[in-house]
Amino acid sequence: MREIIIKANDSGQRLDKFISKTFKNMPFSMIYKLIRKKKITINRKRAKENMILSEGDVVLIFAPDDLLTDKPLKKASARSDITVAYEDENILIADKESGLLVHSDSDDDGEDTLIDRIQAYLIQKGEYIPENENSFSPALCNRIDRNTEGLVIAAKNASALREMNEIIKERRIDKIYLAAVHGKTEQQKGEIKLLLEKDSSENKVRVRNNGGKNVKTAITAYRVIAYNPSKDLSLLEVKLITGRTHQIRASFAHINHPLLGDGKYAVNKKDREMGYKSQALCAYSVTFDCKKSELLGYLNGLTVTAKKPRFLSLF
Repeated sequence: MREIIIKANDSGQRLDKFISKTFKNMPFSMIYKLIRKKKITINRKRAKENMILSEGDVVLIFAPDDLLTDKPLKKASARSDITVAYEDENILIADKESGLLVHSDSDDDGEDTLIDRIQAYLIQKGEYIPENENSFSPALCNRIDRNTEGLVIAAKNASALREMNEIIKERRIDKIYLAAVHGKTEQQKGEIKLLLEKDSSENKVRVRNNGGKNVKTAITAYRVIAYNPSKDLSLLEVKLITGRTHQIRASFAHINHPLLGDGKYAVNKKDREMGYKSQALCAYSVTFDCKKSELLGYLNGLTVTAKKPRFLSLF
């Protein structure tokens, strides 16, 4: 039997999701079975899987010990070297280096990731104490590719995570990317609209002429900031109207202006000789529209920028 007292970071979520996060070895089918048989209760009363937990609730779980195994805790010994672009009591915005994975697909694969570094950083600061949490750990609110550099937002508590996810879902963050592309574009500013199909087996997207099950519209706006005639490279400011996998890379490759260094959507042999073996792309700035937010309203109008990417030296 396990008794759990719901804490602030556990509240506001469904009972079934809380149990799944807290006990990684317990499948949803078992959770529903235990609830059905009254083996999981809230405040010693019959529970339902969709009940929303409140701080101070007492959850009792009567289940075999092998199912009541807590999720692995993040260790303070993990790397904690991150570049912090902005931080307060609720969120942290990291300036990620190119080549670093934002997170892994498994809790125990041992890969160095941005979220592990952020959690280790917060452990060392005393702001995140894993053993004091039931289900929550600091989490990323957005993602960028391994070889894209720039800003990634993380939430330090569950309330901030919920609000920031809602802000992002409602597209109330103005994000600007900087990119170096081959060639000189015909227009100083424009918009690229494509149909993209994700191919998970190759971790790539493909441009399609017609719609389909996995085909989604991708719209990318851009303007030219500078042009280097000796290198035949253009520096672009890019905004995503939609957010699709590899959208910027695939879109500019499709109009014959692939990103400098991109070997997935173009041939980058000569780029490598210049010292660019991955895409010259930076999630450069974010500006918040949070006036409707309760917890994060103070961020309204704030702009955070990343450090200048190396490819800016070409312009």
